This record gives sequence, structure tokens and C-alpha cells, in this order.
Amino acid sequence: MPNYQTLLYDVRERVCTITLNRPEKLNALSYGMRQELLNALKLAEMDEDIGCVVIKGAGKAFSAGYDITPIDPSPNRPIEGYHSEVLDSITGAYAHDLIRTWWVIWDLMKPVIAQVHGYCLAGGSELASMCDLMFVANDAKLGYPPIRAMSVPDTMYFPWKLPMSKAKLLLLTGNAATGEEAANWGWATQSFPIEDLEESTFRMAKSIASIAIDELALLKRAINRSYEIMGIRASLEVGADIQALSNFRERAGEFRRISVEQGLRAALEWRDGPFGDYSASK
Repeated sequence: MPNYQTLLYDVRERVCTITLNRPEKLNALSYGMRQELLNALKLAEMDEDIGCVVIKGAGKAFSAGYDITPIDPSPNRPIEGYHSEVLDSITGAYAHDLIRTWWVIWDLMKPVIAQVHGYCLAGGSELASMCDLMFVANDAKLGYPPIRAMSVPDTMYFPWKLPMSKAKLLLLTGNAATGEEAANWGWATQSFPIEDLEESTFRMAKSIASIAIDELALLKRAINRSYEIMGIRASLEVGADIQALSNFRERAGEFRRISVEQGLRAALEWRDGPFGDYSASK
């Protein structure tokens, strides 16, 4: 088995389980974790003894989003895509790099299931929503709070995964849906009591993995190509362009300024305090 710093990788009964393993950070998606996740997914894709992949989170959450802890960004910049402070900002290099990451899940020849419990927010919701199926705990919290003070989502999956009124409700408020609501809306595939989530997800993954891998690859590709004809790739790329524009708003840098000067907790309180939820409710 591979040895990762931020992930756990396990294979059982033709099901590969990849666990996001930064529980002390609520599995915040750092650049290093995203690169390890890509490696793990490609490893599973090449293994003919694996028929299905499950992504889940260790600890209390699936993932609370991208790691936005203030640090020197230079060691964590992608090898390609970032060129200068001017070009990076205006072209949305960061958002487009994230989308390139999630397209790997979309294009993977193996079905990928997100097993979601606890917080599934911002970038965590992007990861889960780009998976082929999403099984969630009834009491999970799924949403995109950064729209309140930072930017438009990096990966604009909402119009593709949700009815229009629900997509607008979540994006215009930054509020969260419960796992049960997400399943009722069609965002998630199915919801379960938290105590049944893992067993139910594995049972479905094992069932999928019993089908020949070449058949699974063609079935997934047939469905995805239909959505590509409808414009999902172009839509997500345009969403990243709009995300770049949103970074030039007057208040867009305020969250980062507070985070650097007073700490991330203070910035989250500033963002969510008026709404009385997420970190502000603790």
C-alpha cells in the first residue's frame, strides 16, 4: 500500500477507500493533500483489481474546504498555471487549477463515491460534488459559506447538481443544507443515519465493483459525455473566470486581511457572525 502524509489508502473486496486524513484541520484541502489525492486516484485507476473508489474523511468531517491558513504561498503553488501576481489574479489561475484537479475524478475510468459526514463545505463540497455518487449522513452540513465574504465558488457545480431555486438559495445566502435535504434535492444520491453510512456506502461500492471494469468505464463515459455535450465543461471553466473577477471586489480582500492580522478564527467570526452559523455558532 502507498504511504501518504495526508491520506489513508486501503483496498478491500475490489473497493479502494481513500481517507482524507487531516482530522485536526477538519480535512482542509491543502495543495499537498490535493496532489496526493490525484496520485491515489490514478493509482486506483491503474489497478485492475479495483472496481470502485470511495473518498471519505477521518474524524468529525468530510472536509471543511480548502486550506486557507495564511502562509507563504510560494512552496504550495502548482508546477504549472501560476506565472505572475498580475496574471494569476486576472486569469483565475488558482480556480482553474482546482478545476483541473476535479476533472481527474470526472475523467477517471473507475466510479468514485463520496462518503460524506459532518461538514462538507466550500472546496469539500466541490470535491464531493464532482464524484459520481454522493452518500451522506442525514445530519451532514453541505454548503459554500465563502460566498459571504470572499468570492464566487471556484467550481460552479451548483446549476448542474441542484434545481435552480435550491442552487440560488445556497449561493445567495451561503447557508448549509443537511444531508437529508441534499438527498431530497438530488444533490446527494442518498442519505443515511450516521451509524449506517459507512456500511451502506461500502455495500453499494462493492455492488458496483462486481461489474467488469471495462463496462464500468464505458458506462461512466457515456453518461459524462452527454453532460459535456450539454456544456458542463465550458460552464465550469466560465465559472472559474467569474470567480477571478469576484476577487477584484472592494471587500474581497477583507477576509484575508483579517485572517493575516488577527487569525483565521477571527476572520471566520467576521464572515459568519451575522448569520449565527458555522464557526460563529460555536
